[in-house]
Amino acid sequence: MSTRIRSHAKINLGLAIGPARPDGYHALVTIYQTLAIHDFVDVAAKPLAGGAASQIAITCTDLRVPCDERNTCWKIVELVLERLNIAAQVSIHIDKRMPVQGGLGAGSANAAAALLGLEKELGVTLSADEKLAIAAEVGSDVPLFLVGGTMLGLGRGEEVISLPDLPDTHCVLAVPSIGVSTPQAFRDWDQRQAQNQADPEAQNPAYPTAPAANQLTADLASDRLKLLGRTWTAALAGSQGSVANATGVFPARAEIDRAENLLLELVRAGIVNDFEPIVFTQYPSLHGILETLKKDSGNGTTAIYAALSGSGSALFGLYATATESQAAAERLAAQGVSALETKFVGRQEYWRDMVCEAR
Repeated sequence: MSTRIRSHAKINLGLAIGPARPDGYHALVTIYQTLAIHDFVDVAAKPLAGGAASQIAITCTDLRVPCDERNTCWKIVELVLERLNIAAQVSIHIDKRMPVQGGLGAGSANAAAALLGLEKELGVTLSADEKLAIAAEVGSDVPLFLVGGTMLGLGRGEEVISLPDLPDTHCVLAVPSIGVSTPQAFRDWDQRQAQNQADPEAQNPAYPTAPAANQLTADLASDRLKLLGRTWTAALAGSQGSVANATGVFPARAEIDRAENLLLELVRAGIVNDFEPIVFTQYPSLHGILETLKKDSGNGTTAIYAALSGSGSALFGLYATATESQAAAERLAAQGVSALETKFVGRQEYWRDMVCEAR
């Protein structure tokens, strides 16, 4: 028997990059949103007699996923067993349904699922703080999958604060075959900031970086992150009814309108992804995919919002109706771009359906 855990995808609705920290990471502000699309992670575990060494085995349906100590599931299981001072035989199988290395947090979600499955299999429960601390050691995106729904990410992304959930929203994921290296994207960001500080006129006008970050010192860049974090949170932090009418422009007529209005509040609040000017310069085809996601679906409406997720290469478009979502997916397919239709998953639904049947 084993425990099966749903391992959901995420997108970054916005992502602002600050200065590099002494530990080498960059300060970030982001808004995470979990999605219905998911992998399955099956965990089987049993304690071993005293003095025995733990044994970990991983299999996966996708050959691109490493099944050794490089795997995030392996890393988190090792840490949990060490913290619990338990030796165990652990088998993990990853039924891969999500794209690999697409900016959707698949590997991080698998790690969080492995942690939850291991707890259930061994009959132990770590405190929430312990789980979040272990998750942060494995990767910046792992803690968000121990919260779910709509979240504010701070620090290097690992400090997660729950926000009121956005209502159900249709989402199309564009999954190009291009692979984007997140470490390289950060290095390119740093290089561009240095160039812009030296010569503000030299930046590419087609993809300008956020104005406050172009020429500012590290202290001012940090102030920008604080301001964006407050602004984005304020767009969502009130009751959904009051936030939907915060501008006095968009009446909250129905549930579907509320989803659109709250997202428009974020757009009006200046939600951005700072990786876009970097990644789109390196991979112009991704900018073309973004424009396809934004297009009119034939009834006079465009995407509520579309952007790169994280450092990519996945992009997403958000739509008010399933018809508009399907039309966007069909536009991408006609261009030879893989597309997945999904929806937002709020925190309550996320946890309600997390643990599946024993296998």
